Amino acid sequence: MSSPFLIAVRDDSSMTTDSPGPRSGGPSRRRVFAPAQKLDHLAAYEAAILRNQGGAYLREQGIYSSQITEWRKLRDAGVLAGKKPGQKIGRLSAEQAEIARLRRQLDQAEQRVATTEVALTIMGKAHELGEKLSKSSRDEPPHTRS
Repeated sequence: MSSPFLIAVRDDSSMTTDSPGPRSGGPSRRRVFAPAQKLDHLAAYEAAILRNQGGAYLREQGIYSSQITEWRKLRDAGVLAGKKPGQKIGRLSAEQAEIARLRRQLDQAEQRVATTEVALTIMGKAHELGEKLSKSSRDEPPHTRS
């Protein structure tokens, strides 16, 4: 019994291709960053953010934003400072996490205080200018139409 839709195909070619597969050499190893490298990447990323180039830096370096977030936590807790290359960095203890959280809060409060001080300075100068303008308008004789 033959079907009119079956066609004989001859295939003598081998299954190999010129390009190697995505895992031709086996799985690739995960990159490991030394604490000093993490601190360098954090500094470079934060500088790139100021230039509105944070995403470009991450793509260029092949780093995920979640890594930056984790490294910031470690840096803020003081875990990255003083570590030698290859030295294991574990999870933050509850105390270290609390220290990191409080440092972030302190930084935010200091930024708010600085912003408030600048705003108060500007308001003081604006008030002073308003007083000068008010005083000078009282001292001038009224304008008469001729």
